[in-house]
Amino acid sequence: MKAVYTFIDLEDWESVIAELPQRPILAVIGDPVAHSKSPQMHNPALAAAGIDGCYIRLHLRKDEVAVALPRMAKLGFQGVNVTIPHKLAALRAATEVGPLPRMMGAVNTLCFEGETIHGWNTDGPGFVRAVEEAFGTAVSGLRVAIIGAGGGAGRAVAVQCASEGCPRLVLVNRTLAKVEALREEMIGLLTGVQDLRTCAWQAATMATELAEVDLIVNATSLGMKPDDAPVVPGDLLTSDHLVYDMVYSGGQTRFLADAATAGARGADGQAMLLHQGAIAFEHWFQAAAPIEAMRAGLLGSDAGGKRI
Repeated sequence: MKAVYTFIDLEDWESVIAELPQRPILAVIGDPVAHSKSPQMHNPALAAAGIDGCYIRLHLRKDEVAVALPRMAKLGFQGVNVTIPHKLAALRAATEVGPLPRMMGAVNTLCFEGETIHGWNTDGPGFVRAVEEAFGTAVSGLRVAIIGAGGGAGRAVAVQCASEGCPRLVLVNRTLAKVEALREEMIGLLTGVQDLRTCAWQAATMATELAEVDLIVNATSLGMKPDDAPVVPGDLLTSDHLVYDMVYSGGQTRFLADAATAGARGADGQAMLLHQGAIAFEHWFQAAAPIEAMRAGLLGSDAGGKRI
């Protein structure tokens, strides 16, 4: 099996895969995509579930996505995971998408069914499961602040938290206009949150808001490098906080180190990676994911980085 396949491979697919012991039925698409650890989760999952097929990486450029997806459906693929920068293109390509993924503004999981392409965003649901696993409590009962809620996975998690009915939700972002627009959109379509606020990503403005939340989430890329700036000034963290860092670097991030110093409980993004993958599996096969096989595969891959 090749480490990474390309759009050109799809043009002569039967010849390309002729020597493989199992036919590819799932893939992760992106640009780049060689770093993705998804095969290390999903190939063990397929084996554990007794499903004949394998999971591959497929490098697609921006102008190749719209053509590649229907071609993959005809070649027998069950579905795909989508990583940067193709999540918006995946949303546009999907023919059936629910209201929450549309509000999240991106799709990261597709399932092919005839000429129908179903689209989902597993960032939000994966986050909910990860928080419950890490802290033993449901997101719906927590007051939550999301640092970097203006786009990407941060926006998806914000929408999910709102749909879960968090009693208080604080959207923190460097560009305040982005989260103010998201707040207005959520107020119009989601009614569960009792207290929905926006906040500039500055110490002075965060001080009051973070004092009134239970869970602080880092949805930015800060923490992937050892010399990154702090996500939140350490003196704003207390032992009453739960801290979730969506970054998974393979070690303790600066945010989690600061949380530990303050006496706060913390968790990194590894469980979110795992549960995103499990939810995708459930969409593809309408069956429970073999979660422990996927966990073992992820741990064995020594995965680092922010996303599947």
